[in-house]
Amino acid sequence: MSFPRLKVGLYAFLVAAVFVLASYRLMRRADSAVPSKDQVLIGTMLQGLTQAHYQPEKIDDAFSKRVFDLYLKHLDYRKQFLLASDVDQLRRYQTEIDDQVKRGSSEFLDLSTKLILERTKEMQGLYREILAKPFDFTVEETFQTDFEKAAFPATKAAQREMWRKLLKYETLSRVSEMMEAQEKAKEAKPSTATAAPSAANPDAPTAAEPVRTPAQMEAEARKRVLKYYDDQFADLSENETTERLATYANSIANTYDPHTEYFAPKAKEDFDYEMTGRFEGIGATLREKDGLIYVDEIIPGSASSRQGDLKKGDAIIRVAQGRAEPVSIEGWRTTKAVTLIRGKKGSEVRLTVKKPDGSTKVVPIIRDVVVVDEKYAQSSIITDKGQKIGYLRLPGFYADFNDNGGRSSSDDVKKELAKLTAEGVKGVIMDLRFNGGGSLTDAVSMAGLFMESGPMVQVRDGQGRTQVLTDNDTGVQYSGPLVLLVNKYSASASEILAAAVQDYRRGIVMGSTSTYGKGTVQRIFDLDEALPAELNSVKPIGSLKLTTQKFYRVNGGSTQFKGVVSDIVVPDLYSYLDQGEKEMDYPLKWDEIQPARFQPWSNPPVIDKLRANSKARVANDPSFKVMDEMVKSMRKRKDETTVSLKLSAYRAEQKQAKAISDRYEAAQKTATALAFSPLAADVRAVGGDTVKVNRASRYTKALKKDITIGEAVAVIQDEIK
Repeated sequence: MSFPRLKVGLYAFLVAAVFVLASYRLMRRADSAVPSKDQVLIGTMLQGLTQAHYQPEKIDDAFSKRVFDLYLKHLDYRKQFLLASDVDQLRRYQTEIDDQVKRGSSEFLDLSTKLILERTKEMQGLYREILAKPFDFTVEETFQTDFEKAAFPATKAAQREMWRKLLKYETLSRVSEMMEAQEKAKEAKPSTATAAPSAANPDAPTAAEPVRTPAQMEAEARKRVLKYYDDQFADLSENETTERLATYANSIANTYDPHTEYFAPKAKEDFDYEMTGRFEGIGATLREKDGLIYVDEIIPGSASSRQGDLKKGDAIIRVAQGRAEPVSIEGWRTTKAVTLIRGKKGSEVRLTVKKPDGSTKVVPIIRDVVVVDEKYAQSSIITDKGQKIGYLRLPGFYADFNDNGGRSSSDDVKKELAKLTAEGVKGVIMDLRFNGGGSLTDAVSMAGLFMESGPMVQVRDGQGRTQVLTDNDTGVQYSGPLVLLVNKYSASASEILAAAVQDYRRGIVMGSTSTYGKGTVQRIFDLDEALPAELNSVKPIGSLKLTTQKFYRVNGGSTQFKGVVSDIVVPDLYSYLDQGEKEMDYPLKWDEIQPARFQPWSNPPVIDKLRANSKARVANDPSFKVMDEMVKSMRKRKDETTVSLKLSAYRAEQKQAKAISDRYEAAQKTATALAFSPLAADVRAVGGDTVKVNRASRYTKALKKDITIGEAVAVIQDEIK
């Protein structure tokens, strides 16, 4: 997310005025009645979107169809509840939603709520009936795991069959996990096999627990699946009307672009909590998509970061408190899921996660308070062939948006570069992987640290007014060889910095094929503050995050949709994923404007030669070869979404995937470790405090076998030559 570090009082006032006008317009209905909460919310939100969004949509039949498709996807993504005939009933309103929101009625929302409640009640009896009997895992049959490829069932018989296969698949996956745990216990030493089950392996048999038979595992797995659905359906009955309204409002907002969102009051509280920088829990931000809870970001320095097994893009499917029975959270809202995942410092949580390649893993984490210092810019020295190479990691473009004397990412990077220069480094690697952005102003200032003054990015609003943001400092903090590491999760402000470095030919952008492609600016508005006193009875109604501006490179091209294409591409474990702005629903498209006038760097790197050398090295590197094999396997498994419901075939597929993963881990272990060391200035700053010394160097522990950083070092060495 990108927030400009600019004063926006007048702009916010004008937008708030628009919201107030919308509220009064709702009040002046013919019957003079006080409008309902959903009328106030939808009317106020739509008026704000129409007036303030970067690319406002016409409220017409095309808008209506987009809302219909997106809400249906949000309502029943897995196609578990609605029949094809139900969808046909709802489709009558496909081109009428625009008319309904204009007149303040809600026939489509009301009918969808009625139908989903009826079907939910029916399915509650159905899943219990199916789970009452054992499954036969010797039968040759398959299940489609990609719900987008499935159709809504035409009959109740077809719906029952879909549920039978779904429940069988979920039971099968749990049985497979139990068998794997039991096999590991058998392979272990006798003393280990009879010990108490560990946090990472709760299904392992103990001395007091005999080895379980497949039939016993099947019965236990069905019991766990039953509990999951009992919990899920109980959750569905809570706050049903409020949840449906929030989903409907967010569907409307999302049709403008993926980053325009409605926050219900509770969701806004959670958003604010995640933005504070202080957590007492696992230290991961979460997002909800298609009925699953995904890890959106691992907070640097957090318990999750130190444990190391939880990764961005993992789907959390079950949560256990210590050794307690895991609770399935599939189908849960993020707001409910975090109540199980968060917890007191020192307590243990066990997360069963589904990796992007379909494999599952239990990740035990001891909750802790995130050390705030570790979310800031950090640097180290990598010694290679007698040369010192600087490594600078930037997790985000942070800033003190309220001007309360807080830290600035550009100021911190400037200090780190000064320390690296004092160390006599011959080159600098700046790591922007997984950096989702932040302060626009800091991105501009940071680009100016590497080159002389000039335009760094262009920003255009919905009225077509373009502002060129310039770094006016003629000084250059660091002028040596520079590599920016990026991946598919480098977004927004990261892309601004990478694009400026690339356009000025100041350094080398290296990593995945391209970055994320988020080239837009959002602002958050509290809708309650815009409502007049006459509407206090409907408060709180929540907040609206909407896109107000778009970024453009100094060469005139947008960073939106396409992202920044790397100068040197290296294999990436995430390259098989369909990630990025272009994979989202209704993204704003790429376009270009007039280039800004700028003077490229006088001594640019010879990228063609550096690229050729890197390609040759990567092709002959054993670790990269195994990574490439693993990526191809993951891509194949991702595309082959039909899975076998025969236990032997399913387990064979799981073991095949694990074998490739094990080969990659083994190859990583044989890779030459990078020689990281702390900066002399940092060692002097902490004195003899060993805790601070260990904390300062802890972030490099997981990077010593990072083959991408190793290749970046080789590229720097080539440029030095």
